[in-house]
Parts: sequence; C-alpha cells; structure tokens
Amino acid sequence: MSKFSRYFLTVVVAILLFVATAAFFQTDGSSSPNDRMAFSANIALDDEMQIERGKYLALAGNCASCHTAANGAFMAGGLAFETPFGRIYSTNITPDANTGIGNWSGAQFLNAMRQGVRPDGEHLYPVFPYTAYTKVTDEDAAALFAYLNSIPAVSQEGLENEVSFPFNQRSLMFVWKAMFFDTGVYEEDESRSAEWNRGAYIVEALAHCGACHSPRNYLGAERNDMAMTGGVYTDKVPNGTLRPWSAPNLTSAQSGLGLWPHKEVAGYLKTGINSFVETFGPMNEVVLNSTRHLNDEDINAMAVYLKSLPANETDPKAAAKDSVLGMGRTLYNLHCGTCHLPTGLGDEESAPRLGGGSLVVRASNPASLINVILDGPERPDPPLPTKRRKPMEGFRYLLNDEEIAALTSYLRSAWGNTGGEVVAEQVAEQR
Repeated sequence: MSKFSRYFLTVVVAILLFVATAAFFQTDGSSSPNDRMAFSANIALDDEMQIERGKYLALAGNCASCHTAANGAFMAGGLAFETPFGRIYSTNITPDANTGIGNWSGAQFLNAMRQGVRPDGEHLYPVFPYTAYTKVTDEDAAALFAYLNSIPAVSQEGLENEVSFPFNQRSLMFVWKAMFFDTGVYEEDESRSAEWNRGAYIVEALAHCGACHSPRNYLGAERNDMAMTGGVYTDKVPNGTLRPWSAPNLTSAQSGLGLWPHKEVAGYLKTGINSFVETFGPMNEVVLNSTRHLNDEDINAMAVYLKSLPANETDPKAAAKDSVLGMGRTLYNLHCGTCHLPTGLGDEESAPRLGGGSLVVRASNPASLINVILDGPERPDPPLPTKRRKPMEGFRYLLNDEEIAALTSYLRSAWGNTGGEVVAEQVAEQR
C-alpha cells in the first residue's frame, strides 16, 4: 500500500469515527425517559428536609467557591477560570428564570450533572466538573436541585467565554467525551467498609478533589494513571495577578500523605491546620466554604479513603549542585531558620514544618512553594483559629530570582525532602 493510500485510509477511518461518535453524542445525552421520570419524582421543592440536605451537599461540592465571583451575588456566576484553552466563566445557578436555572426541569439538571449537557443540547466544558458529578446519586442530585431552587434568584447574564478556536466550538466536546469521559453513578466497593465507600464518594464525586490534585493531558483531561499525584492550575496570588499553583500529591507516597497520620489528614480538612501545615492560597476557599462545614463522620471517611490511596510518585527531579545548595542553606539560616528552626520542623507557635512531611515543599512542581516565598502565605479571610503569632512576610523585594531558586532548591533537598532543583526561570515565571 502506497504512502498516499495509507494516508487516505487513515483520513477515511477518522471521518467514520468522527461521524459515529457524533451520532452517539448529538443525542440529548440523557438517560431513558423512565429514569428521568423517576428522578423528577424524587424532587420536592418545598421539602425542607430535602432542601437542607441539598445545602449540605452543596457545601461538600464547594459550589459557592466557583459560582460566586468576588463581591458578586451568591451563586450568580461570573468567576473566571484561566485554562490552557482560554478563559471560561462560571454560570448563574440561582433560580432566576431568564439567566439562571429557574426554568430548568429536574431531568435537565440531571443531564448537566451526569452527562455534561445543557438544556439546549450543547455540551458543557469540563471546567464544570461533570466528570466527577456524574458519580452523584439521583437522590443527592435531586436534593441539590431542590436547594438551588430555594436560594434567592439573581438576574445576572453570563459572561462570554474567551476560548480560542477550535476549542470554542462546543460541538467538538463530543469527541473529547468519547475519549475521556465515563458516565455513571458511583458504585460501592463491597470489599471495603461503609466508611471507606462514603469517603470515596465524597472525594471522587461531590468534592471532585481530582480536578486540582490530578495532572492533566494535552487536551485537559485528568490522567487516570496519575490520579491524585498532584496537578497544576492557574489562580490568584496576593497581589491579584494570576499565576500557576501546584496541588500536592494526595496518595500515600512519601511526597504525599504517606507521612501524615489519619488524624492529621482529618484535622487539616476540618480546621485548615495540623502539625504539618496551615491552609493558604487557593485551598483557603476549599476549607472555608466546604470541608470545615462537613460533619465529623464525613471528614473521617474522607481521611480513611485518602489514606488508602496506593502510593504513586511522579518522576524524581535531579538535585541542585552543591554550590546552589550551599547558597540556599545560607539564605535559609539568615531568613528562615529562626521560625522554621535549623531542623526544618518548625514550631506550633512560630511556623509550620518544612521537613518530615510538608506536601508543599515535596510537590513535584514547586509553583506553590515559590508563590509562598515571594508573597507570603495568603491566610483565610475571615481567619481560622491558629496559635501562630504572625504570618510569614514575602521575599519578593528582598531576594532575586537566583537567590529564591537556591533557597527553594535547598528546602526541597534538606531534611529528607526529594523535590529536586528549582531554577531562576521558574521563579521568574511565578514572580
């Protein structure tokens, strides 16, 4: 077969696959009529118990953090998400009839949650994490719908997304879904305890932790082979500009939760602080708007599930040269050692530990650590209870890129840390 023939055959096969996939996904993406009727029968918009349950589930899903813009109306959308494909704005999910979900039926809401399809049949972008929400049960989806219909309606038109071609063509999302999206309600693992299954359901479905804590491929889909090993996303730093942040490894790897006892995982989720770290940056909203409101049983279940995740390490990074580590050690002793101590173990009244289990220091990508050194840790607002006397100040105007790179490299190599070298160019990007 000639080169041209092979090329022609490849094109033909691709077109046939494209057409077949289109035929499948250009349906309304919904379940059967009987399933839709059964779901709608579960919804009682005036049932206070169902509404209250839906409110709790919305807290578990951290809906407010994404659907409420800074100084904006509650759940009225307008929050910008910076993606490799452009800027996408969250939508209004208040019960306003014209600009929100007030005219949505229960079945249409279920389609959005489970299939990633809007009432008009268009595909939703997976910035709305329907890849996780597809696992939510009918009962919980019905309660969420009842709760959202109980909050004040806000008339606020959605902002136009700023997505580059061809990614602004929503119809192409059916190809993405065919490649990366598996629908279906969470199925319990009968070999595991009820507590483990509850934790898995919250982490994998409602809380969609993998959206930030899993790396993504070139088309923005979570990599299943590296699930929960840490991801990179764009968010604000204290001066309001947007920079990359790195979410740490949540598996039982040494760079992840391997050194955290169960009670430390649960304590961090519930209070935003444990003996290893205090919450800062983008994680503030997760704790403030979500996990601290969950009951102790659910927090404990989440910790049980997270601690069960098999260790999965990313590729190790090379250590910096001795000369760089020497510079970093000197800078640490001069600027950091008083609070974090020469041992790197910190103190509950002065500073968190940097060795022996700091997920931020050990992360495969140093973006979050660099952000903290540059600008200091952005604390929750309103503040959470802490014994620490004062927050760390940033070094943006005190140390140059080379010095911060050396300091960061030292932190990631000392006290058993194996994060690897950081170079000045990485600091410049974060600066």
